[in-house]
Amino acid sequence: MTDSELRQIITDVLGGDIESFSRIVQAYQKPIYYYCYHMLSSTSEAEDCAQEVFLKLFHNLTSYDPNKSLEAWLYKIAYHQCVDILRRRKLTRYLPFFYQRDKDNRHVDLEIEATYFNEDVQKAMSRLSAEERNLLILRCVEDKSYDDIADILHQKTASLRKKYERTTAKFRKYFAEEKGESLNDNGAGRSGSKRAYSKRTAT
Repeated sequence: MTDSELRQIITDVLGGDIESFSRIVQAYQKPIYYYCYHMLSSTSEAEDCAQEVFLKLFHNLTSYDPNKSLEAWLYKIAYHQCVDILRRRKLTRYLPFFYQRDKDNRHVDLEIEATYFNEDVQKAMSRLSAEERNLLILRCVEDKSYDDIADILHQKTASLRKKYERTTAKFRKYFAEEKGESLNDNGAGRSGSKRAYSKRTAT
């Protein structure tokens, strides 16, 4: 869908052609659903969340700025909706994480496994904040550019790159601890014991 087509659809919807809104849903439903699923790790919650995202978009369409990205606005709505759900269930469930290679952070490949239901990955992800998980998911799962993420999060690209570096470093540390390893100076894992980690978390 081109920007001009999207602007025309929004104009039609605001003019009373409610049925035209379904074209927006069809264009963005799948990526928004997958984003919600990666954040929530629940099919049913992701479906409900995605529906709520589009409902909020529809009810707030009059405030949409046509000079800004609708996709970025959708992801922002989806993020806040997911955070609300996570708060309601108080983060009692681990979040799965689908890692894909990042050209700017190849060293992350040393520790993050491309296994969807890897328990250690889930536990490591659960120790990150919702904001940190959001950044990793948008960059690694959704394959968004830093410029796209900057639009979604309303942050500067340069600061996002630094935040991404810090977040991946934290993830590598947590992932190594969950695997019973420690990180050496190069960021690679060393075999070790979970005893020290268990002791720290128990205090």
